[in-house]
Amino acid sequence: MSTHPSPGVQQAREALAARLAEVRKDAGLTKRELAVRCGWHESKSSRIENARTPPSDADVRAWCEACGAAGRAPDLIAANRASSEMYVEWRRLQRTGLRRLQESGAPLYRRTRRFRVYCSDVVPGFLQTPGYAAALLGTIAAFRETPDDVSDAVDARMRRNSVLREGDHRFAMVLEESVLRHRMGDAPTMAAQLGHLLSAMALPSVSLGVIPFTVERTIWPMATFTVFDDVRVHADSLDAAATLTQPSQVGLYIRAFQQLSGNAVFGAAARALVTRALATLDG
Repeated sequence: MSTHPSPGVQQAREALAARLAEVRKDAGLTKRELAVRCGWHESKSSRIENARTPPSDADVRAWCEACGAAGRAPDLIAANRASSEMYVEWRRLQRTGLRRLQESGAPLYRRTRRFRVYCSDVVPGFLQTPGYAAALLGTIAAFRETPDDVSDAVDARMRRNSVLREGDHRFAMVLEESVLRHRMGDAPTMAAQLGHLLSAMALPSVSLGVIPFTVERTIWPMATFTVFDDVRVHADSLDAAATLTQPSQVGLYIRAFQQLSGNAVFGAAARALVTRALATLDG
C-alpha cells in the first residue's frame, strides 16, 4: 500500500502550508525566528511550510501564537484535521457497495440536531420514497460500476431516515423547482415521491421550501450540500464528497443557505409547485 497521500489530501496540506506561510510573513518573521519562538528546529518550520510534514494541532496553535495571530488558529486547526478526509473519492467510498455507504452516515445523522439541506438535482435523501431511492441508487450503481446491492442500500437509507420522525431533530430544506421535474423512475414512482413531499411538509420537524423557476434570484443555483448543526458541511460533486469543517467554510455555506431560503417559497405556495409538478406527470 502506498504511503503517499492522495492528490486531494496533498492539495489540502499544501493549501494549509500556504496559509501558515502567509501568517508568518504577515508577522514579519523569518522561519528561524518562528522556530525560536516555537522552541523547535528551523528545519521543522521549513518542512511544515513546504507541506512535507503535516503539523499537529499543537504545532498550528504554536505557529499562530508565535506570529501574534492566535485568532486564526481555530480555522487552521480545522483545516489541518480535515486534510486527510476533505476529498474522498466516491469510488473508494462505494467499492464495497452502496449499503455500507448509507450505513456509514447513520451515526452522524443521529447526533445532529439541526440539518440544513439544499438540493439542486434530486430529492433530499431524507425525503425519498423507497421507489425513488431505488431508481436513483440504481443509476449510481450502474454509472459507478459498483456491486449491485441497491435493495439493501435502499433499506439502509430508509432506516437512516428514521431521524426524520424520531428524536430531537429539525430539518430546513430548500429545493430548486427543477428537482420536482427531473424524472427519477417512471411516472408512478415520481407521483408517489411528490405525494410524499406534500405529506412531509406537514411534519412539525420539517421546513420545506421550493425556489420557483420564475423567481428573481439573489443567489445562483449551486451544487447540493448539507450543513450538520453549525460544525460540518457535506458538499457533493461527480467525483468527490467534500467534508468541510473550517468555521469560515461552514459559515459560508450557512450564509448561502440563508440566501437560498430567501429565494424560496414555503407553505401553500410551495405545495402549489409540487401539485403542479404532479399534474404534469403522465399517468
